[in-house]
Amino acid sequence: MSAKTFPTVFSAPQRRVVAELLPELEDRLMLDAVNARTVRLTAQELELVRDLAMAAHHHSHHGMKRNSLRHIVEAISKTLESASGIGSIPAAERLYQLKITLLDSTPAIWRRIQTRNCALDKLHERIQTAMGWTNSHLHRFKINGEVYGDSLLLDDGFTDFECVDSTVTKISEIVPHSGSRFAFRYEYDFGDSWQHEVLFEGCLRAEKGLRYPICVEGERACPPEDVGGVWGYAEFLGVLADPEHEDHDHFTQWAGPFNADEFNPKKATKKMQRGLPNWRRTQ
Repeated sequence: MSAKTFPTVFSAPQRRVVAELLPELEDRLMLDAVNARTVRLTAQELELVRDLAMAAHHHSHHGMKRNSLRHIVEAISKTLESASGIGSIPAAERLYQLKITLLDSTPAIWRRIQTRNCALDKLHERIQTAMGWTNSHLHRFKINGEVYGDSLLLDDGFTDFECVDSTVTKISEIVPHSGSRFAFRYEYDFGDSWQHEVLFEGCLRAEKGLRYPICVEGERACPPEDVGGVWGYAEFLGVLADPEHEDHDHFTQWAGPFNADEFNPKKATKKMQRGLPNWRRTQ
């Protein structure tokens, strides 16, 4: 039995680029046609072309070719998404479940959230409000060796700084289209360097009548801003636990009432759904 093939529409320039990436497909690419054509490839062939196109995109300096490579990746991703894995759930009903864990903190501080597809910049907002941060510092994602961020923020003061635009890159573009588990990094506050693992746990169908995003569960309070990172937080907790410490009163006054073991997912959900102020509108 022949392998199942899936239709993908490519323009003439895109088909020529595909032929360069995988010459053995030339006889199926209708290279003589000048208009867009539907090409049928197996899932394995599509995944191979997509991987080759993504690798080539990172190293290509030719604007038109980079554009063709990007469109090839997008077209193939849509085909694979609709064929299996994530695509088995209609996009309008699809939720992404993510577990966010603050690294190097013992005991663990974590949140499990469910969100509809959105840009990574919006996912940053989801993480901030679920964890309990205040969006007072810079952030970035690191995914498969690439840095994703908002260049309007990260480029300030840096020389030759490059990042993938997190304001237009969506969750659906970076997680496996098979729906398998996938982890990446999120860093908040480059001074305190709060490193988080973001684990994509899979997709599920949204429940009718529920509003999203939601925080399903989690454990322990978010550390205070500017406490000095994971190690500063450990010292902070030690001082709070010792009424005889010379800095006890100062830390108590600075942090206010603080219970490291307290976390309420319902309150986190309200903050997630309320969202953060749009700083761009205030510029």
